[in-house]
Amino acid sequence: MTITVHHLNNSRSQRILWLLEELGAAYEIVHYQRDAQTNLAPPELKQAHPLGKSPLIEDDGVCVAESGAIIQYLCERHGGEDWLPASDGEDHIRHLEWMQFGESSFFVPVMLKIYAGHLGDAAAPIMPRIEEQLAAHIQFAEDKISDDLHFVGADWSAADVMMSFPAEIAVMQGYAEKAPKLANFVEAIHARPAWQRARKRGGAYFIW
Repeated sequence: MTITVHHLNNSRSQRILWLLEELGAAYEIVHYQRDAQTNLAPPELKQAHPLGKSPLIEDDGVCVAESGAIIQYLCERHGGEDWLPASDGEDHIRHLEWMQFGESSFFVPVMLKIYAGHLGDAAAPIMPRIEEQLAAHIQFAEDKISDDLHFVGADWSAADVMMSFPAEIAVMQGYAEKAPKLANFVEAIHARPAWQRARKRGGAYFIW
């Protein structure tokens, strides 16, 4: 069966395409484009998901939303066992932590900065706190990633797929100098043939 990916340009959906390419899984893409003025997802996405969320995949009649759930599902069902640590070791615990961190703790200051940025001077009282939290979370990831540029174990894993987007955000936000390992991590991902194939199929993606 071919997996269908509901893919929004310039979004976390890119890492799902990357993983699919790494796994060699057959997939097709339903493309959605952000509004050029508001940068919001188009209303058509709500026909696929009530909240208009991407990524979303369909696989043999099963719909799976949320990046972490999709990554776990694909690794378990489509030949990505080597991308998941054994459940009886500490790496499994670290895997669980990073899978949550990438979509919860880290994204709170990211989204706050985006929305506060639209407020102009009205955001001045809270912006220092947002900036402090964003910097702290980026530094945390920088401190924890290994010298081999992996978050769990000594090879590429689902945790690296999850953390690819936060690392890209860090670079985009100008933290490459303060977080050189994360910057190198992003470069290593973008150099992978699977990522490049996914980028070509997925379309416009940030500044890369």
